Order: sequence, then C-alpha cells, then structure tokens
Amino acid sequence: MVLLLSTYDMGRQPFGLASPAAWLRKAGVEVRCADLSRDRLSDQDVRAAKLIGVFLPMHTATRLAIPVIDRVRSLNPAAQLCAYGLYAPLNASLLREHGITDILPGEFEQGLTDLATRTGHGIAPQKDEPAGQVPGGGVPRLEFITPDRGGLPPLARYATLQIGSERRVVGYTEASRGCKHLCRHCPIVPVYNGRFRVVPIPVVVSDIRAQVAAGARHITFGDPDFFNGIGHAKAIAETFGREFPGVSYDVTIKIEHLVGHRGALPLLRDTGCALVTSAVESIDDNVLARLQKGHTRSDFEHAVALCRDAGLALAPTFVAFTPWTTIDGYCELLRTIARLDLIEHVSPIQLAIRLLVTQGSRLLELEEIRLITTAFDPRSLIYPWRHADPKVDRLQEQLSSLVGVRLSAPRRDTFAQVWTMAHEAAGQGRQPDLPVVRNRTEVPYLDEPWYC
Repeated sequence: MVLLLSTYDMGRQPFGLASPAAWLRKAGVEVRCADLSRDRLSDQDVRAAKLIGVFLPMHTATRLAIPVIDRVRSLNPAAQLCAYGLYAPLNASLLREHGITDILPGEFEQGLTDLATRTGHGIAPQKDEPAGQVPGGGVPRLEFITPDRGGLPPLARYATLQIGSERRVVGYTEASRGCKHLCRHCPIVPVYNGRFRVVPIPVVVSDIRAQVAAGARHITFGDPDFFNGIGHAKAIAETFGREFPGVSYDVTIKIEHLVGHRGALPLLRDTGCALVTSAVESIDDNVLARLQKGHTRSDFEHAVALCRDAGLALAPTFVAFTPWTTIDGYCELLRTIARLDLIEHVSPIQLAIRLLVTQGSRLLELEEIRLITTAFDPRSLIYPWRHADPKVDRLQEQLSSLVGVRLSAPRRDTFAQVWTMAHEAAGQGRQPDLPVVRNRTEVPYLDEPWYC
C-alpha cells in the first residue's frame, strides 16, 4: 500500500495527492491519501504502507512536514520514504537527514508510480537513475490523466470564496504547470528553469466536472501563470464558460501578461472569472529589477486600470519587506494601495510578507544578498537575513503579529492599523489621513488567510 501525505496546501483539497493517486490506482496500486491539515494521521495506515510520499508544494508545508516525517519513520522504519513537489529538491539534503530516500520535483506522478512498482516487487531504486526523472535533471513530459480525489475530505471542508454574503465551495485544478519566466525569488524557477507544461483541455474539464458534481461552485486554477500559453488559456476559458455556467473561477496572471494580453481580459470576465491574482511584489522599480519581475510600477498601475475597465477584481500580492525596503518606501506602498482603491483587494498578510531566501534561490546570485545572509537554518528552511535598518525589521515583526491575530477582521480596519503603525515608525508627527473608499463594490476573496 502507498500512503500519500499533505500537511498544508493553502486551504484547498490537495491536487498533489489527487493527481498521483489517479496514476497509482490506474497502475493497480492500492493508495490512501491523508490531508493532515484536516485529519489526524492514522498510525495504522502508516504501519501498513510500503511507500510513503510526502507532498511539499510550499514553504509552510515543508516546515510542517519535518516532524511528520520523523514520526512516520519511527512508526514504520521499514517503509520507503519519498518527498515530492517544488520544495522537495530545494531541501533535499535536509530531507535525507530525516530519512527521505527519494526526491521527486515537478511532474512527479510517473516517478511515484515507478517507486510504488519497484517497492511492490522488492526492487530498490537505482541511485543514479531517480524514478520518473529524465537525464540531466530535466522536467519529464507526462500524459496527464484526471485526478482521483477518492479518500480525501470533501470540498466543503476547505476554504471558500466569499462574494458579499455568499459563500461558494471551491475546487482546484491546473491547466498548466511550471513557468516560462525566471523571477529571481520564485521557488518554481530552480525546478522548472523556464519550462512549462500544458494540461490537455479534456483532462482539465473532466477534473472540473467531477468537482462541480461534488459541490464546487468556484474553481481555482493553480497555474503559476494562467497566461503562460495564451492560446491554451483562451481555449480553457471559453470551454469553462460553455460547460459550467453559474460556476466562477480565479486565476493567477503576471502583470506583464495582463498588460500584454489586455484583449483577453473581457473573455475572462464573460466566462466567469471572479478574481485575478497577480504577484506585484513591489512598487519600487529598483526592487522589481533585482527580482527580475518583468514589470514596472507604471505597468502595475496600468494593469489595475485595465482590470477595472474589464470588470475584473484584481488581487495584488506583495513581498513588502526586502533588504531594500525603507520605512518611507513602505508608507508609499500603503499610500499607493489606498490611492488605487485596492485596500479591500489586498489580503492583510500581503502587508507583512518578508522575502524568503530558500535553498536553490536565484537571489543568492546577488552579492548583496550573500553578504547579508547567514548560514542556512534547517528549522526555518531559509537563509536568514537582517535589514541594515533595525526599524524595518521591527516594523515587519509588529505587522506580522498584528495580521496573525486579526484573520477575520475587516480588511479596511486592519489596513488602518497598519497605516498608523507604519507612519509612526516613519516618525511622522501628523499622519496623513487614510483616503475614503471610492469603490464600494464587493470584492471576492478566498477565506484562507495564509499565503506561502
């Protein structure tokens, strides 16, 4: 039996369990899935498993997984342990110290199936030929199949979409994987290195259809950038609009693509797109250049106007605290969010996020980053850094504490507190008044408060 574990996936039913489960079951392998963000780990399942795979799609999931891996290893020392997902190769050395024998990065379904087959026949994997991977560490091309969510908690137990007083059950799928961009701080880049893979439309539609039948009234497309393949994205949107009237969806799209493919924005609106997330990261062009984001502050403001004109809700995300952040620059970020009437569009956690320098990060290419980071911390899974101005770090810590305890507070109320704290830190005698909200349209949002 194969046991697949997920510790955290941003409040959604883990695609990283459902997809490989379909592959394993198709191969005739018994598989059980456990989402530990919703259910307790079954000691009985752990002891019965020959292969245990731990899904590591993000930083928080990986930190939570380390004690789980230790517990699994103590309960069943004979089981073969595998880690897969974006953060598995980034933390390979640490994971091996905790008993993980196999590391699978992107496109892991075939690798897990190979491991299960070998394990079932008592064949040890060849160390120089990682299961499911291609020579040179490239990303394999898979023939995708429809995920199988059997055994996972129902969708109603996960995060929902809030539209005013309405609450919609949310499903999740992927129309593409990887990303053709090389943003310096992104964890996708060390794994995919500019590659992306398109999932066939029939597979995507089949997955959505099953989730709608299970109660979903909104679908999150988890593609790192929905517009990476604009032709494919348009076809997906058109098909969605025809097949699922009354069901909404959300996507993630880079600022440069929102501007460059502005003609496609009305199509998103007309086919049910309720929300567009975009990783703005900063309004400082110097910081954006260091991160190699591919857009400028002017592009961001243009994208805000384009989405507003198209009738799309834009949800910007930020890395508000970097080694280059200043208190005055942070206050300017707040003023820009307010001026663009985006207070209700920005999740409060976005106002406190600190730049993470992880294993394999392209940030380490920058000498100015190498000079301020200390040794890799196996507990936090980052290279810690301190800002040259202690007031910046102090403000970030204060804001993290604030947003961490006000998860259900109205966004404008939290923003007002952040506004006050930031301007006090800047030493301004009289704070500027917080602008009055102009746009009172209800902004859709997913009610999972955490981010990475």
